[in-house]
Amino acid sequence: MMEKIPEYNRREFLTTSAILAGGLLIPFHSFAGKRERNNASLDTLKPNAYLRIGTDGQVTVLLSRSEVGQGIWTSLPMLIAEELDADWTKVRAEHAPAAVEYYHTVYATQRTGGSTSISSEFERYRKAGATARHLLVQAAASRAKVDFAECITENGQVIAGGMKIDYGDLVNDAAKLKPPAEVPLKTPAHWKIIGKSKKRLDTPDKSNGKAIFGIDVREPDALTAVIARVPLEGSVIKSYDKEKALSIPGVKQVVEIPQGVAVLGDNFWVARRGRDALNVQWDLKENAKIDSRSLLADYKKRADQGGIVATEKGDVDAALKTSAKIISVEYFQPYIAHAPMEPLNATVRLTKDKCEVWTGTQTQTDDQNAAAEITGLPISKVFIHTMFLGGSFGRRNITRSDFVREAVEIAKATGKVVKTVWTREDDIAGGRYRPAFLHRFKVGLGKDGLPVAWKQISVGQSVMTGGPFEKVAVINGVDQYSIEGMQQAAHVNALANKKIELNTPVLPVTVDNWRAVGLSHTIFAMESLSDEMAYAAGKDPLDYRIALYKEEPRLVHVLKVLKEKSDWGKKLPKGQGMGVAAFKGMGSFAALIFEVTVNPKGLVKVSKATCVVDCGIAINPDGVLAQVESSVGHGLSAALYSEVTYKAGLVDQRNFHDYKSLRMNEMPLVETHIVPSEEKPGGIGEAAAGQVMPALTNAIFAAMGSRIRTLPVYRKS
Repeated sequence: MMEKIPEYNRREFLTTSAILAGGLLIPFHSFAGKRERNNASLDTLKPNAYLRIGTDGQVTVLLSRSEVGQGIWTSLPMLIAEELDADWTKVRAEHAPAAVEYYHTVYATQRTGGSTSISSEFERYRKAGATARHLLVQAAASRAKVDFAECITENGQVIAGGMKIDYGDLVNDAAKLKPPAEVPLKTPAHWKIIGKSKKRLDTPDKSNGKAIFGIDVREPDALTAVIARVPLEGSVIKSYDKEKALSIPGVKQVVEIPQGVAVLGDNFWVARRGRDALNVQWDLKENAKIDSRSLLADYKKRADQGGIVATEKGDVDAALKTSAKIISVEYFQPYIAHAPMEPLNATVRLTKDKCEVWTGTQTQTDDQNAAAEITGLPISKVFIHTMFLGGSFGRRNITRSDFVREAVEIAKATGKVVKTVWTREDDIAGGRYRPAFLHRFKVGLGKDGLPVAWKQISVGQSVMTGGPFEKVAVINGVDQYSIEGMQQAAHVNALANKKIELNTPVLPVTVDNWRAVGLSHTIFAMESLSDEMAYAAGKDPLDYRIALYKEEPRLVHVLKVLKEKSDWGKKLPKGQGMGVAAFKGMGSFAALIFEVTVNPKGLVKVSKATCVVDCGIAINPDGVLAQVESSVGHGLSAALYSEVTYKAGLVDQRNFHDYKSLRMNEMPLVETHIVPSEEKPGGIGEAAAGQVMPALTNAIFAAMGSRIRTLPVYRKS
């Protein structure tokens, strides 16, 4: 049963534990005296690094990945519970510490990203559960004096020799046994938990205020730091008024760090007032020339100049000359901020022999390495405490650990326990954006309307250069994520005549991963182009894709299911349209149709989204539905509104009033269908994200005949 916490409902919690400051209620949690977990007095079974079982039968699953809203607080425990035959009501989760045991099976570091939390742990977590079950059965068989094979398990009990023995009663005996080297796993026909929808295990605590996010952490002796950060790489401090900042009551210290100037105060509001009083003047140097009004023109010039060849086959120019029809188009997307609801933050306690960091992070190993580098401590003396993450969309998956690094720098410079907090304005204007990209195509179509020649150049900054994955992601000068999914697309890969180039400008604007990484901009270009090719060929856009993607049978099947479920082709009144987009990504296949209405003033209303996904085995179907709905809402925000612009080297946008997000009344009805599959699980958090933007603009074209090739739809620039 779910534990009731009547005395701890969210409203009471926020009211009684609030700090009243300018009307904002902020709950804080102290970890004083709780830094060392000591299980010496507890009888537990710990067969491996991924779970422990108490004498009360409670199963605690340690998550090697960070729960950032994608639902792994539930789906990863489902994998263990399935093989363990656990009582689901006694299963809980917690974030694992930063340790080599939790390294990603592909990335070789402890990190969360690429929609790989389930695919990377599908085998490992099931084996962890099966190992624990083996030990419990072995202990029960010994107690009941029966053969191992005579025992069965169900719902947290071993049935042996006519006895039903709770797992908790077997913990002490099982803990004395040696785990087996290999264990058999269930076949899908015997699954009772995997593939069945489960309510999220983290929902109760997130609803009643008990869940602790990074921003909730407060060490009793900590000072809060707010930083005036360098606006662009290469800019330097010209001047600031340190004495005026220190004159603010409650401001304790002002220090320079590599990232800028930090003001430390008794609380956030004091530190922020102190930061405002600094009146920092920056010398932007050449960065003052950065201006969004000239960015697109510069990218067009770069496209004219050409770039590094990523792939080339045949004679594309000759093939273009003999094509039945040629399509020449280009698509542009601007810089986009992540804008997670919980602002970035980190709390650091540094002593001469230990460094502790509390934060919501997706990059525990990188954070450990950064803290060790700054402090000079060995990795073994750096402890990362992963809290709940209030959104990320890639911002907390930064390979350079920027928000952790600066907190450790301040702790080292001041000798204080420090909590850094970013304001919303800091976040929106703080860089690490999804890079702006121009994709230019010249495609020749054959008599059947399908492509026979493909010439492409893409222009945009690299997210992998300078990071830990540069050696594997940047090949011969080409960041593979800048053209992610393009050269690998089956209809491009199969062409006898093609040439894809990449021009990678080096600019002072910092860029990094955004939800779906490269697919966030490449799918918009590819699926807008597919739509334009369909219309140029005089074909139905959905049927055209079925023919175009014939080498991807799973994607074709998804499209056929989508055609049926969406009532594609139905007659619509003037001003309404349906648009489709489909793509393979993150090991999954997803296709999406939007139904939109465009009024005479050009305002767009999205009424319905129909999505079909083949993500392999869907561990928690309800979680899959949630992630598709999330992709629709987040993607529509980006497609309609998201745009970071520069003027004279500074960002124009500051908060949600000028960096808009989708409003609740703008969210369409989302109908999602999951294709039954026995394939290995793919990703789902980003699998449908990239399709949202082109599905929207394709629907707008169907409604009003105007093709949108530059985002956002309601752009200011």
